[in-house]
Parts: sequence; structure tokens; C-alpha cells
Amino acid sequence: MSETASFLEPTAFLDSDHEDVRAFTAATVGDATTDREKATRLFAAVRDRVWYDPYTVSEDPAHYRASHVLGAGRAYCVPKAVLLTAVCRAAGIPARLGFADVRNHLQTETLRARMGGTDLFVYHGYSAILINGRWLKATPAFNSELCARFSVPPVEFDGEHHALMHAFTANGTQHMEYVQDRGVFDDLPLAAILDELRVTYGPMIVASADVADDAFTTRSGVPPELG
Repeated sequence: MSETASFLEPTAFLDSDHEDVRAFTAATVGDATTDREKATRLFAAVRDRVWYDPYTVSEDPAHYRASHVLGAGRAYCVPKAVLLTAVCRAAGIPARLGFADVRNHLQTETLRARMGGTDLFVYHGYSAILINGRWLKATPAFNSELCARFSVPPVEFDGEHHALMHAFTANGTQHMEYVQDRGVFDDLPLAAILDELRVTYGPMIVASADVADDAFTTRSGVPPELG
């Protein structure tokens, strides 16, 4: 077995062999022939076709399977990274999951309250994708429409450079600060992630039915006022 073979295998969460995941991958890749071209198309599709919603944090392992994320159409950064990693594997591109703690200087007041007043996001998820012998980091978290609301350019992945969150917005306001890298994994370390979420934010971080509309949850029309 080659060194990268395990990074192509389906897992409990990275169910790259699921028929829906494979169909999404094939339709998105289309006529692309190189890993670079395939990965850039897959990145853009996951970024924009799954809405970023930080209120969807769940303790249910089923909600973190790539096939579920694809069907749900909205998720926070960890499940979106799971989906991107899975579709890369389905396309024959070695991929792993990576995590980092980040400080997001743009938040709504509703989200800040849910997080106990902090702007530190622990276990922010990204994908590590092997292209032309190099492991590249790519985060598909914020969809383009949401980025426009916060005046942040969407993260673009060209298959040659890392694609991480922008440090500043278009007008120079500080946006995202990477604080600590937690490494890369062959599969989702869900238990460790949920433990850290509970320690950092308390039980309120888990999804509930009473989430108020804000810029993260409203998909069309005039967005609510940002905090």
C-alpha cells in the first residue's frame, strides 16, 4: 500500500463511497482532467452550495457524515471540511482533515452571546489536499453570499497555494487570526471536538430550535443588522 492510500479510503464520516457523494463529485468535476482542476471545482462547489451556519453544531455523529452534510445544504466549518475532504477522496485526490483555533473579529451579537462572549473558534475545520506532491490547506467554510454581507472576499482555491481565511476585510478591518494549529487527521476526531466545544462554550453551543435570525442564518432578502 502506498503512503497516500489511506487518504483515499472512505471512513465512517468521510463516506466518499456513498452514492450521493459520488454523484455530486462526478457532476462537479465534469470534464476536468487534472487533480488541480478537479480540486478547485470541488472546493468552489462545497463552499457555495452548502451554506455556512454556525448554529448547526450538533452532538449527533450522523450529522457529520459527508452524505448528510450534502443533503442538509447548511453546516458549520467542521462538517463542510468533512464534505470537501470526502469529495476529494471520491475524485481520487488524497485528502485529510485539519483543524485550527481561530479568532474571528467579525461576529453578530447573537453569535457572540451563544459563544459566551468570546470570538475564539476552537477546532475550525479545513481540508488538507495533496496536489502535485504538496499538501495544501483549504477552508470552504464561508460561502460567497455570506462573505459579501461581511465585506470579506470569498476564499479562493487555485490548487497551488493554501486557501485560508483572510486576515482583513476589504476595508482593512481585522477579520480572522489563526491562533493554534491542531494538526491533521485521517478521519474526524468528533469526540475530541465536542469535548473542547463544551469546555470552551458550555452546553448552549449545541444547536437548538430557538436560534434568532441573523446574518448567518438568513439566506435571502435584506440581511439583519450585523453585530
